[in-house]
Amino acid sequence: MDVYDLFSSCRKGDICRVRYLVEQRDVDLNVRDKWDSTPLYYACLCGHEELVQYLLASGAKCEANTFDGERCMYGSLNDSVRRLLKDYKCVSVRAMQRDDFNYFLHMLLEQGQHSDVKFLVHGQIFMAHRCVLSARSEYFMDMFEKKWKGKNLITLKHPLVNPAAFGAILQYIYTGRMDIDISHVEDSRRLAKQCKMADFIEALENKCKQLYEYVSNKPGICVKFLSLEPHSGQLQDEIAQLADSALPTELKVGFGELPFNRVDGFSTYPDICFRVNGYDFLCHKAFFCGRSDYFKALLEDHFSEGEQLESQPSTPVITLHNISHEIFIHVMYFIYTDNTELTTETVFDVLCVADMYLLPGLKRLCGKTLAKTICEDNVLYMWKMAKLFRLSRLEDYCTEFMAKIIDRLLEQPEFAQMIKEDAESVEERHETDSVPLVDEIRYHIASNVQTYSAIEEANQKLEALEELLCSINIDC
Repeated sequence: MDVYDLFSSCRKGDICRVRYLVEQRDVDLNVRDKWDSTPLYYACLCGHEELVQYLLASGAKCEANTFDGERCMYGSLNDSVRRLLKDYKCVSVRAMQRDDFNYFLHMLLEQGQHSDVKFLVHGQIFMAHRCVLSARSEYFMDMFEKKWKGKNLITLKHPLVNPAAFGAILQYIYTGRMDIDISHVEDSRRLAKQCKMADFIEALENKCKQLYEYVSNKPGICVKFLSLEPHSGQLQDEIAQLADSALPTELKVGFGELPFNRVDGFSTYPDICFRVNGYDFLCHKAFFCGRSDYFKALLEDHFSEGEQLESQPSTPVITLHNISHEIFIHVMYFIYTDNTELTTETVFDVLCVADMYLLPGLKRLCGKTLAKTICEDNVLYMWKMAKLFRLSRLEDYCTEFMAKIIDRLLEQPEFAQMIKEDAESVEERHETDSVPLVDEIRYHIASNVQTYSAIEEANQKLEALEELLCSINIDC
């Protein structure tokens, strides 16, 4: 009954009753109901700002990039509650970015898909991936090669190894960020020193100093969690070593320069081999399945070939057709690092493959590269490409450019044909309904017009466009 009373009081915003239940009846603040919701979630949902503040100060869990944290942020009734969540360092904006490399790394750690090693820390299990730990930490790389060699379950029995601190260290290794209860900061620092993580220790000490100054200047503020944000580029650079190592020896010219002066024998523990044009790329299912639904279906649901790598009999081989090894290298580096160097010569091929392999982030990257090449000679073709591959940002760049050169476009039969086709593509379009392409061009012609001369020029362009529409019998 006390638990039911707590949920009911949080929905009502009865802070006095909630305080009595928490402080006098010892009801668990983080209890869940049958819908997997917490008291804090209902307080946020109903917009009870004072109650939200009390629950957070009392230890309600709402860490960044977690199920509870995101639910509270999305469910908050108003902005004041959202600001309150952020002030308590419990939810970050990054938690709301779904199609995101950092979100993938967070889920890779949280769900442990295709993990190849488990850590048992005082009864608590942590699933991990040796490839990630080795790429990010020389200590783990060395331990996997020596003391932990061949072990799939590693038990850490030392009394000073705190499970919460170990979890925070793993979070930092995987995501470059860390969210931890203030009470576990010293345990994390001690563990990081054992793992020889100098960069982490320096970042943690700087953050503690900032936090002390913040709290000392704002009496009454209660900060329960400490958050470290990732260093720009460092995470991707270190995980890029997995892509470097996956390259076949014959193709490593210009690639494979590993940081930290590591030896050439840096082991990444691959569990899948992609054969492309006769070249073998030793990769990791965790990355390819986590980043692409295409590869997830290919590797998890369609394993009929059954071919094994001769040098590593436990590693399956998948042959990829209709793709060159040069283009696959771009795909591979994007999957591991969220980035790849694109050129005007390769971008169209990469775009087609990104669409086939269900990699929307790589498609957007291609769109950005193509946007830099828009000119009068190719803008119509670029717009068609943007429509075909559903690249809305590139499409917008094209229509903006069209608005600037509309006088010259009106003379081209291809432009008139494009308007006709766009009008026909509108499902159940009536005779006077708008045409999306025309609407976008009109918008860009009329936008940011501030002087009389610019207004006159815009009107002339709009009139010329209307004449074209009349000539092809389109009323919109």
